[in-house]
Amino acid sequence: MKIKQLLLAVAPFKYVIKGFDYLKDPYYVDVQKLNRKETSKSPVRTEIINYLLSGKGDKTCYLEIGVRNPEKNFNHIKASEKYSVDPGVEFKENPVDFKMTSDAFFEKLSANEILNNNIKFDVIFIDGLHLADQVDRDIINALQYIKDDGFIVLHDCNPPTEFHARERYGYYFTPANGFWNGTTWKAFLKWRFNPTVYSCCVDTDWGVGILSKTVNIGESITPVNPFFEFTEFDQNRKAYMNLISFDKLKEIVG
Repeated sequence: MKIKQLLLAVAPFKYVIKGFDYLKDPYYVDVQKLNRKETSKSPVRTEIINYLLSGKGDKTCYLEIGVRNPEKNFNHIKASEKYSVDPGVEFKENPVDFKMTSDAFFEKLSANEILNNNIKFDVIFIDGLHLADQVDRDIINALQYIKDDGFIVLHDCNPPTEFHARERYGYYFTPANGFWNGTTWKAFLKWRFNPTVYSCCVDTDWGVGILSKTVNIGESITPVNPFFEFTEFDQNRKAYMNLISFDKLKEIVG
């Protein structure tokens, strides 16, 4: 112990020792296991979105909010008509249809300045700024432009730990490393309380949340966890989020 204390007084040795301590920390070890578990799950969001679109006939209309690199999802979506929205903060090439924030997009759409304000989408995928306030606004706006039998899909609704659910994306010195789900879960849980929509969360790809106005994919629940505390969410996530498998979703929707 005395030798360790002496070595900690020397900067290079201190960094090495502290690094080993960090890597052996139970929080770090457990979260690494959860990272590997989550990244091994399938299907990914693309397959779920395409499945939902496949039941809508030959002419389908799709909107994606928060594209980043379109090769990650947008380019693989099978819809006869599709549109993309992204301000280009994280992907400078930003080859999308509407280079703006989702707030600006919906404002211009409502004013009939882009597309047609009578447009209705079969699926709207929300994967933009992963902060609860913004996600909530995106859901509110999306509900105005989704078909009655359409679906709103959200990514990152089921963060494995509080480190994944941090508010600051750019802070990597946590056991979650670069993985980040933000506080999307709070917005989705808020809408789980709303009896005007049905909802579920497919337990894959960091949680793929789904909302529908008419398709009963899951009844709303009585409001719980009023302060949106992560520990309480973690202990009750299956019920709170209506976590289901992709096979169960196909059984319900199909």
